[in-house]
Amino acid sequence: MRTPHLARLIAAIGIAFVIIVGVALTSGGRPMITANEPPAPPPLRRVTPPTTTTQTLAPRPGSLVLDGVNPCAILSSSQRADLSLDSKPTPYTDPEFDKAKACTMRGLESGTVARLALVVNMGVDVWLSDEAQVQTRAVTEDGFPALVVRTPGLTDACDVEVDTAQDQFLDVLFRDGGNTPPIPQDTLCQGAQRVAEAAVSSLKLRR
Repeated sequence: MRTPHLARLIAAIGIAFVIIVGVALTSGGRPMITANEPPAPPPLRRVTPPTTTTQTLAPRPGSLVLDGVNPCAILSSSQRADLSLDSKPTPYTDPEFDKAKACTMRGLESGTVARLALVVNMGVDVWLSDEAQVQTRAVTEDGFPALVVRTPGLTDACDVEVDTAQDQFLDVLFRDGGNTPPIPQDTLCQGAQRVAEAAVSSLKLRR
């Protein structure tokens, strides 16, 4: 039986990534982003509990419990610099994932946006549900099992979902902030994996 907060997460996965980027483009094709303006947080995609799965994840080497973690403090300033995420991290709470704590960061020069969200009331296997209607690929991030997630028909973003603990996962979104030409999705997925790898490495130091 679905709980009320899970019922609110059903469907509309594709719609959740239709993001209007309110920036002007420079002559080089990069979006101009005002450093003093906090970026609008990208929405989390809504998913539903799994019914059937087509693949399984490797076992976790341990647990990285996300309760009480500040998502904007996961990546250090040096890690953000290495990832070309040079704007100030902006925290927010996303109601679509039952008020998950999240943080968004922009690359002012690279024209990219990263988002970390801490989901503490469901397992990463929600992404393996037939109802999720996404393409998944199993990977590992600093030893922890994860999924690279792509939504068919949407090429401006890529997710990595890291299985951090029982009924908890780290959601990493990496998207194009409006570059011309657009960043290829394969490159965005590589970026999402780099962010996820750095985040897991940092979370392991907190244990």
